[in-house]
Amino acid sequence: MPEYVGYIGTYTKQESKGVYQFTLDTDAKELKDVQLAAELQNPTYVTVSDDQKNLYAVSKDGESGGVTSFSINEETGELTKLNVQTAAGSPPCHVSVDHLNNNVVTANYHTKEVVSYLTNEDGSLNPAVSIVEHEGTGPHERQEKPHMHYAGFTPDEKYVIAIDLGSDRVITYAVANGELSQVQVFNTKPGSGPRHITFHPNKKYAYVMTELSSEVLVLHYDEKDGRFTEQQAIAAIPKDFDQTNDGSAIHISSDGQFVYVGNRGHNSIAVYDVDQDTGRLTFVEWTSTEGNWPRDFVMDPSEEFLIATNQKSNTMTLFERDKSTGRLTLVQSDVFVPEPVCVKFTK
Repeated sequence: MPEYVGYIGTYTKQESKGVYQFTLDTDAKELKDVQLAAELQNPTYVTVSDDQKNLYAVSKDGESGGVTSFSINEETGELTKLNVQTAAGSPPCHVSVDHLNNNVVTANYHTKEVVSYLTNEDGSLNPAVSIVEHEGTGPHERQEKPHMHYAGFTPDEKYVIAIDLGSDRVITYAVANGELSQVQVFNTKPGSGPRHITFHPNKKYAYVMTELSSEVLVLHYDEKDGRFTEQQAIAAIPKDFDQTNDGSAIHISSDGQFVYVGNRGHNSIAVYDVDQDTGRLTFVEWTSTEGNWPRDFVMDPSEEFLIATNQKSNTMTLFERDKSTGRLTLVQSDVFVPEPVCVKFTK
């Protein structure tokens, strides 16, 4: 089996220097060769284009924040900076790119904005073409204003979905040549604090992880108009867990059979089986991430492994994944990475 190159977005508040690169050796079942790939301030979230030619990282540049574009060396995985687009204020916390690598969108937790950029042929970024600033609040103490936590494309890429933890909203925007126009709003339960979304490969269902209420919401998605309707809400942590937990990432296997979510506080990955007819979830298991504050995780391209990043313990953990049951088995823990947040693979 091959080796895969992955990238880690980090905070650079302590000893991290930027975006890190690592290798997954699938034969040895080992994470190795962790090294700095690009020096950058607070590149907490990164994404890789479908053609594997570019990486985009949210980033801080002095008193400004924005997105930095890189080209990826297909032989070594080495990153070469192309350009950066910034604006005054805090950097975004999430970045996505469409299938053709034409349109990049970001969500900003602090400035309340979702921003859209068009790219050039080499993957470099043009100045922002669309900036949407949000309003609203929620009942939780952390919901004093909008906190945009996710911006990404629907499977057909007719729409961009933005998720506002601050006002409990999942917002659908029509997107044309990078221009965003709001068409739908789905309101989650007050105080739930939605964070991230993932779509079932059948394009009929979507799954939202809530940060504040630690739940997974099963939503029916209507491709015709970008509307969501709730089908189910299921707990992401045990009923008797009484400490602080912040829900984090959510991902689905490419066969649509299993949904995985991260729990910071409970320090676990929760696994759910998906009913292919209804989209509804059945809980399978919790697995400890062997570290503190699992901010994100990713399945490798073969989906035989899952890698979790533990932000507060500065570690990555490697699990083997059973494709038939969805269950995870610990393979390697305590792989040092400073202040890890997001983890992504080239294919």
